[in-house]
Amino acid sequence: MVQAPPPTPHELVDVDQVLRADREHLIHPLYHPSDHAKPLVIVRGEGAEIIDSAGKRYFDGLSGLWNVHIGHGRAELAQVAADQMGTLAFNNNYVGFANVPSARLAEKLIELAYPNLNAVYFTTAGAESNESAFKTARFFWKLDGKPEKVKIISRRWGYHGVTMAAASATGLPAYHRMFAPLVPNFIQAAAPYRFRCELEDGGVRPCRLPDGHDYAAELEQTLINEGPETVAAILGEPVQGAGGVIVPPDDYWPKLREIANRHNVLLIADEVITGFGRTGKWFALDHWNVQPDIMSFAKGVTSAYLPLGGIMISHQIQNAINEAPLDLKFTHAATYSGHPVCCAVGLANVEIIEREGLVERAASVGARFLSMLKTQLEPLPTVGQVRGIGMMAGVEMVDPNATGSAYYDNAVALVGRVVARCVANGQLLRRLNNTICMAPPLISTEEQLQRLVDVLGEAIRAESQG
Repeated sequence: MVQAPPPTPHELVDVDQVLRADREHLIHPLYHPSDHAKPLVIVRGEGAEIIDSAGKRYFDGLSGLWNVHIGHGRAELAQVAADQMGTLAFNNNYVGFANVPSARLAEKLIELAYPNLNAVYFTTAGAESNESAFKTARFFWKLDGKPEKVKIISRRWGYHGVTMAAASATGLPAYHRMFAPLVPNFIQAAAPYRFRCELEDGGVRPCRLPDGHDYAAELEQTLINEGPETVAAILGEPVQGAGGVIVPPDDYWPKLREIANRHNVLLIADEVITGFGRTGKWFALDHWNVQPDIMSFAKGVTSAYLPLGGIMISHQIQNAINEAPLDLKFTHAATYSGHPVCCAVGLANVEIIEREGLVERAASVGARFLSMLKTQLEPLPTVGQVRGIGMMAGVEMVDPNATGSAYYDNAVALVGRVVARCVANGQLLRRLNNTICMAPPLISTEEQLQRLVDVLGEAIRAESQG
């Protein structure tokens, strides 16, 4: 007797029932019902593709949400999770307890990270990681006898999460409007965004100076105005992701390191998006030979197979925690810090990235991907700029017939149409204002990336004529 083939995804799903339950009982991130009228019901992931309930395949051009580095459907990670669950699914990792996966993953991360970092505190997500970074910075300065050093200086166009402090550090007003007032002592400075340069005519034109502005000096002036004696840390993504893949000038981060040293403040690198090979380095500040005092991470540490994040801290901060008086101990805590299953999966994921050379691959294939985008898209009149690094890229679109802020803002609706056309043709991208963002899995083939560029180019040409 011939055995019937296994059912396909759409044969296993009552789509109408799922959508009914979703519509009636689920609030999604960034939610408004009008944006969710026809959601894709995703039922499977395979490699660099995801598959919906109708059996249609899509190239996952944003790696889920910048985070599925090794691709979907890795049975090896599922087995690691099952084995760890069958051994020890959970025990709290509070002081007095330890578990094997969290200790081993911490050791491995310190091996991979910047040489000055020496200890890890685990969280479950990027926002929680940044909250931990802020609290750790304040803790450090209080132990140092400087309790007034509490302010965090971040940059406009930066994204650090949507918990209250992380949202207050975020430099994107859309995340503030309905949740204000924000947490005090979070200050935004100018971002190193040459294409929408706020230092020229209020951000209504690209930078006209051949060598650009000194954006680090602008941040330093903000710090001086606030009073360095009140500032705990400078915070920034090495490459601003949700702001539109903003790659800084090469001298920017070395200058920020010097500014932090000069004014006796900590430097926090938010590597939630840029970590674990996304930019072609294990961690992105390596592009500029800079080491932070605190680094927040999440996303790629498990390739999103389970929620995990954390911060890595310098020897100096670790020593302060270790030497604190008992009545001033580090009372930051979370139920799932050091979760054994998440850490076991994280360790296996990092080993896959190492074994398959995906960091090096992101550098080489990413450079060719960016070249494809620039060659095919930059000549188009509605494409203002193509930018990126490693396996992350942004295509900022404009209205070439407009001036002032309309030069950018008139393109927002066009980008929405372009992205929708790409989705219809099996390519998943993300619209962020007037910029199309891409961060394909690190395993993506050059053929898949070329197909993405071809479809995107066709969509821009077709929708720009409408």
